[in-house]
Amino acid sequence: MSSTVTTATRTAEPVRTPKLRADATRNRERILLAARDALVEHGADAPLDEIAKRAGVGNATLYRNFPDRSALIREVALLIKGRILAIAESATAEASGPFDALQRFAHATVEEKMGALCPILTNRVDPFDPDLTDARERLVTAVDDLMARAKEAGELRPDVDPGDLFIAMSQLTRPLPGTSCQFLDGFVHRHLQLFLDGLRAPARSTLPGRAATFEDFHPEH
Repeated sequence: MSSTVTTATRTAEPVRTPKLRADATRNRERILLAARDALVEHGADAPLDEIAKRAGVGNATLYRNFPDRSALIREVALLIKGRILAIAESATAEASGPFDALQRFAHATVEEKMGALCPILTNRVDPFDPDLTDARERLVTAVDDLMARAKEAGELRPDVDPGDLFIAMSQLTRPLPGTSCQFLDGFVHRHLQLFLDGLRAPARSTLPGRAATFEDFHPEH
C-alpha cells in the first residue's frame, strides 16, 4: 500500500523544465541574430567564429545548435520570415489606423535587412523547403490583409500590391556598389517614408506598368 501511495505522489508532482532550456533558446536566437548581421556585412561566407563571438557564445555552442553553415543560413531565413510575420500580425493592434499599421509594418520590417540578405538566402536556401513555404504563405496572408484594410479605408492607392512594397523595402536595404551597409542605415527610414507617402490615396499620378505581386517572388515564376 505504501508503495502505491508513493508512486501516485510522484506521478502527481509537476514536471519542471530545466532552466538550461530557456538559456539554450536565448543562445540560439542570439546566434541567429548575430548571423543575420554578419551575413549582411560579410556575405554567405561570414566566419562562423566571428558569428559566435558576436553572439557571446563559444564555438561549441554554435556548432551544437547548427552543425554546418547551410543549417545556420536556413534557420536565419526562418527567423527573419517569422519576425516579419509577427510584425505584420501585431501592426494593426498597435496602430491608429489601417495606413498607420502599414507604415509601422514597413519601418519595422526594414530593420530585418531583408534586401541585403535576399541574394544569400536565394542562393543558399531551398525555396521549396516546407517550413519556409509555410512561413511564406502565412506572411503573404498577413500582408495582403494589411494592404486590403488600408485600401478599404480609402487610405492606400488601389493600383499597388504587396510586391510593390516588398520590392521597395528590399531595394532600400540592399547595399549599393561602393558603399557600406553602415552608410545606408541612416537613410533607410527617411527614403522609406518618402515611398510610403507615395502610396497614400488619393493617387497623384498614374503608375506605369503593372503592380508587383507576391507571385513575382515565387521560385517558379
